[in-house]
Amino acid sequence: MENKMDKTKVAFICMHHSCTSQIAEALGEKFGGDVFESYLAGTTKILSPNPDAVRLMKELYNINLEENEASRLLKDLPPVDIVVKMDCDNSYPNLPGEFMIDLRLEDPAGKSNDEFKHFIFGIEQFIKNLAVEIKKNHVSSILQ
Repeated sequence: MENKMDKTKVAFICMHHSCTSQIAEALGEKFGGDVFESYLAGTTKILSPNPDAVRLMKELYNINLEENEASRLLKDLPPVDIVVKMDCDNSYPNLPGEFMIDLRLEDPAGKSNDEFKHFIFGIEQFIKNLAVEIKKNHVSSILQ
């Protein structure tokens, strides 16, 4: 089995990181944890994640974002291999990482339950695809 030190390191970043990066980090641990190590970060620290994200992640996956939450600033990230920009903001400072994936997701805050769930399921599918591509050593294929 692969040592945690040998795993690909993936950072999920979001400028304000109120829910999107938390969802991605938690789903990364759940669906990609055997392949990559997940981190989250943003440009501002948060006191608590979005309550709808907390409720739906608990309901859908039995994941408590409040227990798992470790609000980090970009400067606190360890060296990473892949950076996944979760939101539409283009004003990020220079980011570390050999590969940069720009998802450009719209923040689901304030959306209906169905829209929010659809958003979460989209992140789940991305995470699963990312894990497959990392296993195959074809991360560059997701960039196209």
